[in-house]
Order: sequence, then C-alpha cells, then structure tokens
Amino acid sequence: MNPSSLSHDRLLPFRPQSSTGCRLFCFPYVGGGVSVYSAWGSLLPPEIQVCPVQLPGRENRRREEPFKALPPLVDALVAGLAPFTEAPFALFGYSLGALVGFELARGLRKRQLPGPVHLFASAHGAPQLARRPRPIHHLPDSAFIAELSRRFGAVPASVQQDRDLMASLLQTLKADMGMVEGYVYRDEDPLDCPITAIGGQEDSEVTLEELAAWRIHTRGAFHMEILPGDHFFIKSARGKLLRAISTRLSPNALGSTASLRPCPGR
Repeated sequence: MNPSSLSHDRLLPFRPQSSTGCRLFCFPYVGGGVSVYSAWGSLLPPEIQVCPVQLPGRENRRREEPFKALPPLVDALVAGLAPFTEAPFALFGYSLGALVGFELARGLRKRQLPGPVHLFASAHGAPQLARRPRPIHHLPDSAFIAELSRRFGAVPASVQQDRDLMASLLQTLKADMGMVEGYVYRDEDPLDCPITAIGGQEDSEVTLEELAAWRIHTRGAFHMEILPGDHFFIKSARGKLLRAISTRLSPNALGSTASLRPCPGR
C-alpha cells in the first residue's frame, strides 16, 4: 500500500461518534501505535472521545510501509481526518507525535479546514529550536538500537530477541527517527488554539526552556505541565497526564458546546 494515501477507516481503529463533546486525536512517539492510548477512553471523562491514530508500519499495520518524511504524512492526515473535523476536536502528540500534531494543525489551516480547540505538545521541545542531537536513523541496526536505547530506553530486550518483530519494528523506528531528524521548521503565523506543553521532570532529552518555547505558537492561552518521570512519563505519570488533559478540555475550559466548534483557518 502506498503510504501517501490514508483513508480514515485505516487511520482510526473505530469511527468517531457523531455526537461527542470533544474528539481527541492522539499521535504516538517513535515506533508507537494506538495501543499506547488503549486505556485512555475509559479513564477520561465521557465527553472526551479518544481517537488514537494508527499510522502505517506499526501493530496491526506493521507490514505496511511507514512514512519517512513529515510533509507527506501531514498531507495524508489532513485528507484522512478532514471528514471528522466538523465537530470540536483537540490534538495530542507525544514526542514525534507533538511535531505531527503541530504540523497537522498548520496543514488544516492552510486548507481552510476547521482547526483544533487545543493542541497538547508532549515530550518534545518547541519546533523552532535548533538543538539537534547527532542523527542516528542511518546507522547500522545494532548501532541504531544501542543509541536509541541509550537516549530513550525504548527497545525492551524481549522485543529485540524476537527477530521477525524486530525486523519490522526497525523499519518503522528508523523511518520515524528520520522524520524527526529531517524535520525543517518554517515560520508561520501562530495558531489560534491554546497550547499546553507537557514534559517530564527527569527527561534528559527535553528541557523546561525548550518546552516553554512553544508559547510563541499560539495567539491563545499557553500552559505548561511538568510531570514526574523521564521521557516516557506517558506511562509512569499517566494519571496526572490525563488529569491535565481533562482539565483543559473540560466544558468550563472550552465554554459552551456552541463555542466549542472550531473556526475555519485563515
């Protein structure tokens, strides 16, 4: 399958409900899939409908070719998710997913489609910052795994011992890291929606200053949430993370149902 064409029935494990307070489209970290968010629907308030996005190259789509660059992925996401932007929605991105969510919000605006009511950017510094670690996506497999594990502790030994799974996962991990390392930031007007930047207290990959720098990307409110944990606080501090999300997407925070509906981009 050509990854440049992503129909919504393959992006989303289930079709979003037509009547919902706010949809929350979720994008995972490097190599991650929708299972990262499998429990969120039962833990968040019922008015928030969790809609994890499944990209090619992972889990039930692991035999499909993954995207290797962010612009074509964003184009495909805009086309695939456009049918579900008629109702209020927010974007949550974790690590690589933060870049995906940010560029998706910009992509929707460029096409004059409704934009998100909130953007959650987690475990990733602001996109305009120039700090870039040494690229690793082109390294031989063993060196790549070693460096990825050193930075993020991201590949469990049990997974590395499964040759078939590891071969498939390596393709996706390298493609995802290539998207991060090949990302090119371009100046554009700030988004209209509020932004919440979320980080881990012990995350050696993302500093507080890098999180705070997301502030320039919104004309609306800006919030920072610092949670206990390292780069994978999405697991260790899940309860606190979900409370932060539910607070920002509560009816009191977003206003009435009428005011929830996002305005078309300019």
